Amino acid sequence: MSALSETDVIDISKETEHNNTQATTQSTITPPATERYKYLVFIGRFQPFHLGHKAVIDTALNRADKVIILIGSANLPRSLRNPFTVEERAEMITGAYPKHEASRIYCVGLDDALYNDTRWLQYVQKSVRSVTGDLQEDIALIGHSKDSSSYYLSLFPYWQSISVSNHDNLSSTPIRDSYLLGATPTPERIPDASRIVLDRFKKTEEYQYLQEEAWFIDDFKKQWQNTPYPPTFMTVDAVVVQSGHILLVERRNLPGRGLWSLPGGFLDQDETLFDACIRELREETNLQVSDLALRRSRHSQHTFDDPYRSARGRTITQAYFFHLKNDPRGLPEVKGGDDALKAFWLPLAELDPKKMFEDHYAIIIKMVGL
Repeated sequence: MSALSETDVIDISKETEHNNTQATTQSTITPPATERYKYLVFIGRFQPFHLGHKAVIDTALNRADKVIILIGSANLPRSLRNPFTVEERAEMITGAYPKHEASRIYCVGLDDALYNDTRWLQYVQKSVRSVTGDLQEDIALIGHSKDSSSYYLSLFPYWQSISVSNHDNLSSTPIRDSYLLGATPTPERIPDASRIVLDRFKKTEEYQYLQEEAWFIDDFKKQWQNTPYPPTFMTVDAVVVQSGHILLVERRNLPGRGLWSLPGGFLDQDETLFDACIRELREETNLQVSDLALRRSRHSQHTFDDPYRSARGRTITQAYFFHLKNDPRGLPEVKGGDDALKAFWLPLAELDPKKMFEDHYAIIIKMVGL
């Protein structure tokens, strides 16, 4: 779960339902404004860190001895949604404060665990404990107010919450999108420390690549701008495993050029989802397995629908898990084709989220059960 809203922070305040989960009495009560804590925890992606985020930390510094910033979407490749590393975001955050205040701020990278709330909670707990040493310490959450909050509150029943109003309705998304298209964020939206990091990054080859991808996505979306409703795309992905290896491709084109991904693609109008998966698998990998053996190896299927999983727009994918039988002759031959620069077998132990396209690492973890 990267389970953070497009405002890029955990939103905590009003008591509302989400997925039929209710927060406990302890966590839905906002403590008195005079109450102090040893630790306040602020969870967000900060892509980039803006003055709205800073307003939350300002409040936290006034109400706690120490402030723990959990910087989400750590250990992922740079992308349009996550262009900045944990180190760069930590520099934006601590650089916005004088040394005596920055010394009370602890920035910790937090991995995503899309489609697995339990694993994400484990990551949060470990990250907080890396600073506090004990989850039974005097700890509370702090964040923006938003109506969809009780679901997040229910995930942390032992920690109270402090709600802070959204400063000038600031959101990272429009700042980030315009920046990647070449604009310079105005000083009314980001601190000087963030501007320094953004200006420096703008001079790198990595920025140039992301800007190329941003314009590609902008042009892609213009094809649909006159439709009566925003389109929802349907794709398929093949998770093929044999003898502790998974079949991957290296992407040839934008978006995600050069990243590793599962073989897959868009659904044609005249085919079933399963037939589309078989077709895309054949086109991109030329997998040397008979059609009968491949279809018999189908193990399971799952729908992946995180609203922000693709920069191209709302994209739902159906993944199929194929567990091929072990073969003493070795792994079947593969060769990249169509949109794949190359196809290859990778030992499962060598999977690296920093090299994976979109949410494909999370899909693999979910389907294979790693």
